[in-house]
Amino acid sequence: MNCSFSELLPRLDSIEIAGQPDLAATTFVGGLPTPAYSLLDQMTSGVTEPTVFAETEMSSMMSTQLSLPRSPADVTASWLSEVLHTGVADVNVEPVGTGQTGATYRVVPTYAQAVELPSSLVVKLASQDDTVRERVALGYRAEHAFYRDVAHTVAVPLPTVYHCAIDCEGTDFVLVMADMAPAVQGDQIAGCTPAQAQLAVEALAGLHGPRWCDPAWLEFTDAPMPKADRDLARGFGDLVRAATDVTIKLLGDRLVSEDQETLVDVADLIEAWLLLEADRFSLLHGDYRIDNMLFDPAGATITVVDWQTLTVGLPARDLAYFFGTSLQPQLRKTHERRLVSRYHDALLAHGVRDYPDTECWRDYRLGMLQVPLLTTLGFASSVVTVRGTEMFLTMLHRGCRAIRELDTLTLVRDLAVS
Repeated sequence: MNCSFSELLPRLDSIEIAGQPDLAATTFVGGLPTPAYSLLDQMTSGVTEPTVFAETEMSSMMSTQLSLPRSPADVTASWLSEVLHTGVADVNVEPVGTGQTGATYRVVPTYAQAVELPSSLVVKLASQDDTVRERVALGYRAEHAFYRDVAHTVAVPLPTVYHCAIDCEGTDFVLVMADMAPAVQGDQIAGCTPAQAQLAVEALAGLHGPRWCDPAWLEFTDAPMPKADRDLARGFGDLVRAATDVTIKLLGDRLVSEDQETLVDVADLIEAWLLLEADRFSLLHGDYRIDNMLFDPAGATITVVDWQTLTVGLPARDLAYFFGTSLQPQLRKTHERRLVSRYHDALLAHGVRDYPDTECWRDYRLGMLQVPLLTTLGFASSVVTVRGTEMFLTMLHRGCRAIRELDTLTLVRDLAVS
């Protein structure tokens, strides 16, 4: 499998990328082949001020026979009546948040009769910007495939979905869910509490554990980031080097010298890192951080949302990415051993075998390179905003510090030559 991708990352002069041959003639996103789009675009979907999102658990009402609403004006009473299989006399549609890869709306229906259905719903559509819509179509396909093919096979807490559909081009997409308000989206910059972190690692085990090392993941074509082979690893190694240069150049002295040095060292190891522990894999959320989680006001439950970044790889990459981006460093150092053990215990409860706690801890250390991998690519390809820059700086600093404190670079080098 030999091919080269020649495209520009935003703000890069040029870069030659080796990767998957069947993707060579496809469109590119910010210099990346479209299967990697979500590693960039979804990273920037949470850079607005924190908002209350409302999405809940999973349902079987997944018909694709209805018309697809292209805009909120198409979310009408008659359309919703067909979706919910009940009379809807009127609807009120209001935007929720300002996501960059999609458009989310709170819909309050007036039912024609008393029903046991939510008093409000959340409807997620494709972006209202046609350029973005075409650019991130693979992510819409991933989310549709997750709810259609994966959700009922795993145990991660999910929103109740009443309808999910997509067109053959992947550019028109709709997801109808029950409104979970007053559940609140996590704040990426503030970070999470240890209690929230425990909920997150237990939920993550529910994603990874039930289908741990399932061979079907190797053929799961709807993951925007499939399991890396040598060509894909080489291509991402080149991309991360370029993105790291851009990140350091643009952030300048706002990125402390110690973190700059760590990022450069990481970039040189990404290719080898992606190929390590190839026999241990699962489906990854791909962007498992506090911004993509909803917590009830009492802090007793969690719901995981935004499934457009599906990845196949070492499961602990999700775990490390969460800790390295979503916990303040001192909290991480204090609680990571206990919480990684809690994740491991939860995996065992889901049927994972022959995976010692010591190996889980090593995988956690190893997985920490997921932070600079995603964050440098995300920053190098994003539109600069004040909050966005603050978010990326926060994530980079937390991740680089974790890499140093866990001695992850030495671990990667040792495993790469063994």
